[in-house]
Amino acid sequence: MTFSQRILLWYGQNKRCLPWRDTNDPYKIWLSEIILQQTRVAQGMPYYLAFVKNFPTVHDLANAPEEKVLKLWQGLGYYSRARNLHTTAKIVVGSYGGQFPNTYNELLKLKGVGDYTASAIASICFEKPEPVVDGNVYRVLSRYYGIDLPINSTKGVKYFKALARSVMDENEIRDYNQAIMEFGAIQCIPKSPDCSICPLNDSCIALQTKCVEKLPVKKNKTKVRKRYFNYVVPLTPSNGTLIKQRKGNGIWRNLWEFPLIESEKIIEGDELTQNSELFSELLNAKIEKHNDQPIVHKLSHQHLYTTFWIARTDRDIEGAISFDELERFAVPVLIAEFLETFKNSYF
Repeated sequence: MTFSQRILLWYGQNKRCLPWRDTNDPYKIWLSEIILQQTRVAQGMPYYLAFVKNFPTVHDLANAPEEKVLKLWQGLGYYSRARNLHTTAKIVVGSYGGQFPNTYNELLKLKGVGDYTASAIASICFEKPEPVVDGNVYRVLSRYYGIDLPINSTKGVKYFKALARSVMDENEIRDYNQAIMEFGAIQCIPKSPDCSICPLNDSCIALQTKCVEKLPVKKNKTKVRKRYFNYVVPLTPSNGTLIKQRKGNGIWRNLWEFPLIESEKIIEGDELTQNSELFSELLNAKIEKHNDQPIVHKLSHQHLYTTFWIARTDRDIEGAISFDELERFAVPVLIAEFLETFKNSYF
Protein backbone atom coordinates (compact mmCIF):
# COMPACT_ATOMS: atom_id res chain seq x y z
CA MET A 1 0.00 0.00 0.00
CA THR A 2 1.42 3.41 -0.98
CA PHE A 3 1.97 6.36 1.35
CA SER A 4 -1.07 8.20 -0.02
CA GLN A 5 -3.28 5.10 0.22
CA ARG A 6 -2.36 4.65 3.88
CA ILE A 7 -3.11 8.29 4.60
CA LEU A 8 -6.49 8.07 2.85
CA LEU A 9 -7.40 4.87 4.68
CA TRP A 10 -6.54 6.45 8.02
CA TYR A 11 -8.57 9.55 7.11
CA GLY A 12 -11.65 7.53 6.32
CA GLN A 13 -11.52 6.04 9.79
CA ASN A 14 -10.43 9.05 11.85
CA LYS A 15 -11.46 12.34 10.24
CA ARG A 16 -13.21 14.90 12.39
CA CYS A 17 -16.67 16.19 11.54
CA LEU A 18 -16.02 19.82 10.60
CA PRO A 19 -18.57 22.16 8.94
CA TRP A 20 -16.34 23.15 6.02
CA ARG A 21 -15.99 19.48 5.06
CA ASP A 22 -19.66 19.33 4.13
CA THR A 23 -19.26 21.74 1.22
CA ASN A 24 -17.28 22.45 -1.93
CA ASP A 25 -18.31 26.11 -1.87
CA PRO A 26 -15.10 28.07 -2.57
CA TYR A 27 -16.29 30.95 -0.38
CA LYS A 28 -16.65 28.74 2.69
CA ILE A 29 -13.46 26.80 2.02
CA TRP A 30 -11.52 30.06 1.56
CA LEU A 31 -13.09 31.48 4.71
CA SER A 32 -12.13 28.43 6.76
CA GLU A 33 -8.58 28.40 5.43
CA ILE A 34 -7.96 32.07 6.21
CA ILE A 35 -9.41 31.73 9.71
CA LEU A 36 -7.39 28.59 10.44
CA GLN A 37 -4.06 30.10 9.42
CA GLN A 38 -2.04 30.19 12.66
CA THR A 39 -5.20 29.22 14.56
CA ARG A 40 -6.22 25.89 16.10
CA VAL A 41 -9.48 24.34 14.89
CA ALA A 42 -11.08 24.55 18.34
CA GLN A 43 -10.36 28.28 18.49
CA GLY A 44 -11.26 28.99 14.88
CA MET A 45 -14.55 27.08 14.71
CA PRO A 46 -16.72 29.71 16.51
CA TYR A 47 -15.26 32.44 14.27
CA TYR A 48 -16.01 30.45 11.12
CA LEU A 49 -19.60 29.87 12.23
CA ALA A 50 -20.02 33.55 13.17
CA PHE A 51 -18.70 34.73 9.79
CA VAL A 52 -20.94 32.34 7.86
CA LYS A 53 -23.94 33.46 9.92
CA ASN A 54 -23.24 37.18 9.50
CA PHE A 55 -21.94 36.95 5.91
CA PRO A 56 -23.60 33.94 4.20
CA THR A 57 -22.10 34.84 0.81
CA VAL A 58 -19.03 36.60 -0.51
CA HIS A 59 -21.32 39.46 -1.56
CA ASP A 60 -22.41 39.94 2.06
CA LEU A 61 -18.80 40.07 3.23
CA ALA A 62 -17.78 42.45 0.46
CA ASN A 63 -20.58 44.86 1.35
CA ALA A 64 -19.95 44.78 5.10
CA PRO A 65 -18.29 47.74 6.88
CA GLU A 66 -14.70 47.03 7.91
CA GLU A 67 -15.57 47.81 11.52
CA LYS A 68 -17.98 44.86 11.62
CA VAL A 69 -15.45 42.52 10.03
CA LEU A 70 -12.77 43.50 12.55
CA LYS A 71 -15.21 43.18 15.45
CA LEU A 72 -16.12 39.62 14.44
CA TRP A 73 -12.42 38.83 14.05
CA GLN A 74 -11.58 40.20 17.52
CA GLY A 75 -9.47 37.74 19.48
CA LEU A 76 -8.03 35.82 16.53
CA GLY A 77 -4.98 38.04 16.14
CA TYR A 78 -3.01 38.76 12.96
CA TYR A 79 -5.60 41.36 11.97
CA SER A 80 -4.07 41.77 8.53
CA ARG A 81 -5.80 38.47 7.73
CA ALA A 82 -9.18 40.07 8.43
CA ARG A 83 -8.39 43.11 6.31
CA ASN A 84 -7.13 40.90 3.46
CA LEU A 85 -10.27 38.79 3.81
CA HIS A 86 -12.43 41.86 3.37
CA THR A 87 -10.36 43.16 0.44
CA THR A 88 -10.43 39.82 -1.36
CA ALA A 89 -14.22 39.56 -0.98
CA LYS A 90 -14.51 42.93 -2.73
CA ILE A 91 -12.15 41.77 -5.49
CA VAL A 92 -14.06 38.52 -6.05
CA VAL A 93 -17.31 40.44 -6.31
CA GLY A 94 -15.97 43.36 -8.34
CA SER A 95 -13.58 41.58 -10.70
CA TYR A 96 -14.88 38.01 -10.83
CA GLY A 97 -18.64 38.53 -10.60
CA GLY A 98 -18.80 36.89 -7.19
CA GLN A 99 -17.26 33.63 -8.46
CA PHE A 100 -13.88 32.51 -7.12
CA PRO A 101 -11.23 31.71 -9.74
CA ASN A 102 -10.88 27.97 -10.28
CA THR A 103 -7.14 27.71 -10.99
CA TYR A 104 -4.14 27.85 -8.70
CA ASN A 105 -2.48 30.71 -10.60
CA GLU A 106 -5.60 32.90 -10.60
CA LEU A 107 -6.25 32.22 -6.92
CA LEU A 108 -2.71 33.34 -6.11
CA LYS A 109 -3.58 36.82 -7.40
CA LEU A 110 -6.07 37.33 -4.56
CA LYS A 111 -5.02 39.39 -1.54
CA GLY A 112 -3.85 37.22 1.34
CA VAL A 113 -3.88 34.01 -0.71
CA GLY A 114 -0.52 32.27 -0.86
CA ASP A 115 0.67 28.90 -2.12
CA TYR A 116 -1.04 26.86 0.59
CA THR A 117 -4.44 28.56 0.42
CA ALA A 118 -4.48 28.59 -3.40
CA SER A 119 -3.63 24.88 -3.44
CA ALA A 120 -6.30 24.09 -0.86
CA ILE A 121 -9.08 25.92 -2.71
CA ALA A 122 -8.03 24.62 -6.14
CA SER A 123 -7.91 21.00 -4.96
CA ILE A 124 -10.82 20.88 -2.51
CA CYS A 125 -13.29 22.95 -4.56
CA PHE A 126 -12.22 22.28 -8.14
CA GLU A 127 -10.28 18.99 -7.81
CA LYS A 128 -7.17 20.43 -9.38
CA PRO A 129 -4.04 18.28 -8.73
CA GLU A 130 -2.30 20.78 -6.46
CA PRO A 131 -0.56 19.55 -3.29
CA VAL A 132 -1.06 21.46 -0.04
CA VAL A 133 1.91 22.10 2.21
CA ASP A 134 1.14 23.57 5.62
CA GLY A 135 2.77 23.05 9.01
CA ASN A 136 1.08 19.69 9.44
CA VAL A 137 2.21 18.45 6.03
CA TYR A 138 5.79 19.61 6.62
CA ARG A 139 5.83 17.61 9.86
CA VAL A 140 4.44 14.42 8.34
CA LEU A 141 6.72 14.45 5.31
CA SER A 142 9.88 15.44 7.16
CA ARG A 143 9.38 12.67 9.71
CA TYR A 144 8.25 9.92 7.38
CA TYR A 145 11.05 10.54 4.89
CA GLY A 146 13.63 11.63 7.47
CA ILE A 147 14.34 15.04 5.93
CA ASP A 148 16.27 17.59 7.98
CA LEU A 149 16.17 20.47 5.50
CA PRO A 150 14.87 23.59 7.31
CA ILE A 151 11.22 23.97 6.33
CA ASN A 152 11.50 27.76 6.45
CA SER A 153 14.45 27.95 4.05
CA THR A 154 14.10 28.63 0.32
CA LYS A 155 15.62 25.25 -0.50
CA GLY A 156 13.40 23.49 2.02
CA VAL A 157 10.18 25.09 0.76
CA LYS A 158 10.94 24.04 -2.82
CA TYR A 159 12.00 20.53 -1.81
CA PHE A 160 8.92 19.79 0.29
CA LYS A 161 6.58 21.21 -2.34
CA ALA A 162 8.09 18.89 -4.95
CA LEU A 163 7.96 15.94 -2.54
CA ALA A 164 4.32 16.68 -1.69
CA ARG A 165 3.48 16.69 -5.40
CA SER A 166 5.27 13.40 -6.00
CA VAL A 167 3.41 11.49 -3.26
CA MET A 168 -0.09 12.99 -3.60
CA ASP A 169 -3.04 11.01 -4.95
CA GLU A 170 -4.19 12.98 -8.00
CA ASN A 171 -7.34 10.90 -8.43
CA GLU A 172 -8.58 11.67 -4.92
CA ILE A 173 -6.88 15.00 -4.45
CA ARG A 174 -9.76 16.61 -2.55
CA ASP A 175 -9.76 13.96 0.18
CA TYR A 176 -6.02 13.32 0.08
CA ASN A 177 -5.05 16.93 0.81
CA GLN A 178 -7.49 17.08 3.70
CA ALA A 179 -6.29 13.67 4.87
CA ILE A 180 -2.60 14.52 5.15
CA MET A 181 -3.37 17.79 6.96
CA GLU A 182 -5.70 15.94 9.33
CA PHE A 183 -3.06 13.26 9.90
CA GLY A 184 -0.58 15.90 11.01
CA ALA A 185 -3.17 17.64 13.16
CA ILE A 186 -4.31 14.68 15.25
CA GLN A 187 -1.88 11.78 14.72
CA CYS A 188 1.59 13.08 13.81
CA ILE A 189 1.36 15.94 16.32
CA PRO A 190 4.28 18.25 17.18
CA LYS A 191 5.14 16.83 20.62
CA SER A 192 4.98 13.26 21.90
CA PRO A 193 2.94 11.65 19.11
CA ASP A 194 1.71 8.12 19.82
CA CYS A 195 3.77 6.32 17.20
CA SER A 196 2.60 2.91 18.44
CA ILE A 197 -0.78 3.39 16.73
CA CYS A 198 0.52 5.17 13.62
CA PRO A 199 -0.26 3.34 10.35
CA LEU A 200 3.08 4.53 8.98
CA ASN A 201 5.23 3.30 11.87
CA ASP A 202 6.73 0.36 9.98
CA SER A 203 8.38 2.64 7.43
CA CYS A 204 8.80 6.03 9.15
CA ILE A 205 12.47 6.98 9.01
CA ALA A 206 12.23 9.41 11.94
CA LEU A 207 10.81 6.65 14.15
CA GLN A 208 13.46 4.18 13.03
CA THR A 209 16.29 6.66 13.68
CA LYS A 210 14.74 8.08 16.89
CA CYS A 211 14.45 11.57 15.41
CA VAL A 212 10.69 12.12 15.75
CA GLU A 213 11.05 14.98 18.24
CA LYS A 214 13.82 16.61 16.20
CA LEU A 215 11.82 16.95 12.98
CA PRO A 216 10.86 19.12 11.23
CA VAL A 217 13.85 21.45 11.38
CA LYS A 218 13.46 25.23 11.40
CA LYS A 219 16.08 27.92 10.96
CA ASN A 220 16.58 30.27 13.88
CA LYS A 221 13.59 32.51 14.44
CA THR A 222 13.62 36.25 13.97
CA LYS A 223 14.80 38.10 17.08
CA VAL A 224 11.89 39.17 19.25
CA ARG A 225 11.54 42.89 19.93
CA LYS A 226 10.44 44.08 23.39
CA ARG A 227 8.05 47.04 23.60
CA TYR A 228 6.65 48.79 26.65
CA PHE A 229 3.02 49.94 26.43
CA ASN A 230 1.32 52.17 28.98
CA TYR A 231 -2.41 52.45 28.43
CA VAL A 232 -4.02 55.37 30.23
CA VAL A 233 -7.65 54.61 31.01
CA PRO A 234 -9.51 57.84 31.88
CA LEU A 235 -12.43 57.34 34.26
CA THR A 236 -14.82 60.26 34.60
CA PRO A 237 -17.44 60.76 37.35
CA SER A 238 -20.09 59.53 34.91
CA ASN A 239 -18.07 56.38 34.02
CA GLY A 240 -16.89 57.81 30.74
CA THR A 241 -13.54 57.11 29.08
CA LEU A 242 -11.52 57.89 25.95
CA ILE A 243 -10.50 55.63 23.08
CA LYS A 244 -8.98 56.26 19.68
CA GLN A 245 -8.38 54.30 16.50
CA ARG A 246 -4.89 53.07 15.64
CA LYS A 247 -3.55 54.25 12.28
CA GLY A 248 -0.47 53.55 10.19
CA ASN A 249 0.89 50.17 9.12
CA GLY A 250 1.89 48.78 12.51
CA ILE A 251 0.09 46.21 14.63
CA TRP A 252 -3.68 46.43 15.18
CA ARG A 253 -4.30 48.97 12.40
CA ASN A 254 -7.84 50.41 12.56
CA LEU A 255 -8.57 48.79 15.93
CA TRP A 256 -9.48 50.92 18.93
CA GLU A 257 -7.51 51.45 22.10
CA PHE A 258 -7.11 53.71 25.13
CA PRO A 259 -4.59 56.58 24.95
CA LEU A 260 -1.19 54.94 24.65
CA ILE A 261 2.21 56.07 25.89
CA GLU A 262 5.01 53.84 24.66
CA SER A 263 8.20 53.96 26.71
CA GLU A 264 11.68 52.49 26.38
CA LYS A 265 11.38 50.61 29.68
CA ILE A 266 8.94 49.99 32.53
CA ILE A 267 8.05 53.37 34.05
CA GLU A 268 6.37 54.72 37.17
CA GLY A 269 3.50 57.16 37.57
CA ASP A 270 5.59 60.34 37.79
CA GLU A 271 7.29 59.48 34.49
CA LEU A 272 3.93 58.73 32.93
CA THR A 273 2.43 62.12 33.77
CA GLN A 274 5.29 63.90 32.05
CA ASN A 275 3.34 63.32 28.85
CA SER A 276 1.91 66.83 28.96
CA GLU A 277 -0.23 66.55 25.81
CA LEU A 278 -2.36 63.78 27.27
CA PHE A 279 -2.43 64.90 30.87
CA SER A 280 -3.35 68.47 29.98
CA GLU A 281 -6.81 66.95 29.35
CA LEU A 282 -6.69 65.01 32.60
CA LEU A 283 -6.07 67.85 35.08
CA ASN A 284 -5.93 66.68 38.71
CA ALA A 285 -6.42 63.09 37.65
CA LYS A 286 -5.54 60.49 40.26
CA ILE A 287 -3.29 57.87 38.65
CA GLU A 288 -3.12 54.27 39.81
CA LYS A 289 -1.86 51.03 38.30
CA HIS A 290 -4.45 48.45 37.37
CA ASN A 291 -1.83 45.69 37.19
CA ASP A 292 1.25 45.71 39.43
CA GLN A 293 3.30 43.65 37.00
CA PRO A 294 3.31 44.28 33.25
CA ILE A 295 1.10 41.97 31.21
CA VAL A 296 3.28 40.23 28.63
CA HIS A 297 1.37 39.95 25.36
CA LYS A 298 3.30 37.87 22.82
CA LEU A 299 3.01 38.55 19.10
CA SER A 300 4.99 36.79 16.38
CA HIS A 301 8.02 39.10 16.41
CA GLN A 302 7.44 41.30 19.42
CA HIS A 303 6.50 41.04 23.07
CA LEU A 304 4.43 43.83 24.59
CA TYR A 305 4.99 44.59 28.27
CA THR A 306 1.79 46.41 29.12
CA THR A 307 0.62 48.38 32.12
CA PHE A 308 -2.90 49.80 32.39
CA TRP A 309 -3.12 53.04 34.34
CA ILE A 310 -6.48 54.20 35.68
CA ALA A 311 -6.77 58.00 35.56
CA ARG A 312 -9.70 59.09 37.73
CA THR A 313 -10.84 62.62 36.91
CA ASP A 314 -13.19 64.94 38.78
CA ARG A 315 -14.80 66.28 35.61
CA ASP A 316 -16.15 64.97 32.33
CA ILE A 317 -13.91 64.95 29.26
CA GLU A 318 -14.83 66.12 25.78
CA GLY A 319 -15.30 63.17 23.44
CA ALA A 320 -15.68 60.66 26.27
CA ILE A 321 -17.88 57.60 25.78
CA SER A 322 -19.39 55.28 28.37
CA PHE A 323 -17.78 51.94 29.11
CA ASP A 324 -20.95 50.23 27.95
CA GLU A 325 -20.41 51.69 24.47
CA LEU A 326 -17.01 50.01 24.18
CA GLU A 327 -18.80 46.78 23.25
CA ARG A 328 -19.41 48.25 19.78
CA PHE A 329 -15.74 48.75 18.97
CA ALA A 330 -13.20 46.29 17.61
CA VAL A 331 -10.29 46.21 20.04
CA PRO A 332 -7.12 44.10 20.36
CA VAL A 333 -7.54 41.03 22.57
CA LEU A 334 -5.21 42.66 25.09
CA ILE A 335 -7.74 45.48 25.56
CA ALA A 336 -10.70 43.07 25.56
CA GLU A 337 -9.15 41.01 28.36
CA PHE A 338 -8.42 44.15 30.37
CA LEU A 339 -12.03 45.28 30.03
CA GLU A 340 -13.26 42.01 31.49
CA THR A 341 -11.12 42.32 34.62
CA PHE A 342 -11.70 46.07 34.89
CA LYS A 343 -15.47 45.78 34.91
CA ASN A 344 -15.28 43.17 37.63
CA SER A 345 -12.98 45.36 39.72
CA TYR A 346 -14.46 48.81 39.28
CA PHE A 347 -18.17 48.42 38.58
